[in-house]
Amino acid sequence: MLWKRKQTLRAIASGKVIPLEAVGDGVFSMKMMGDGFAVSQHNGQIYSPIAGIVKMIFPTKHAITIESNDGTVLLIHMGIDTVELKGIPFSLKVREGQSVSSKTLLAEIDMEKLDQENKDTTVLVVLPDGPKGKLVKVNKQVSVNEKVFVF
Repeated sequence: MLWKRKQTLRAIASGKVIPLEAVGDGVFSMKMMGDGFAVSQHNGQIYSPIAGIVKMIFPTKHAITIESNDGTVLLIHMGIDTVELKGIPFSLKVREGQSVSSKTLLAEIDMEKLDQENKDTTVLVVLPDGPKGKLVKVNKQVSVNEKVFVF
């Protein structure tokens, strides 16, 4: 019998790790997009949570998909209701097809701009293809690259 090795997702930013159920968007909080976690109260520097390849960057720059080295796809969604900002507060540091590690800076968010637009700055990490996982740190301050979620 083959055993699947557990995967670990790391903190994408220094901030407070919160469960998806606590975010202010029903699609994410009801896990319609999949299981995962979120980080609030961060400084706007967003790192990859796992090693893999950048598969897609949304034209509005608010979301990035990464395929991990084991084939798991994850979505990093920066802010809530930020698609309508047409990419203005996001400075991307990666491109599609680029290899990343958990130490790779993906993007920087202009936090002041999001605040001016009255947008929630919470960043979400979601596994849209269905694997369930578990937060290993809940409602705690973390630093970039700390282990926060296993699946």
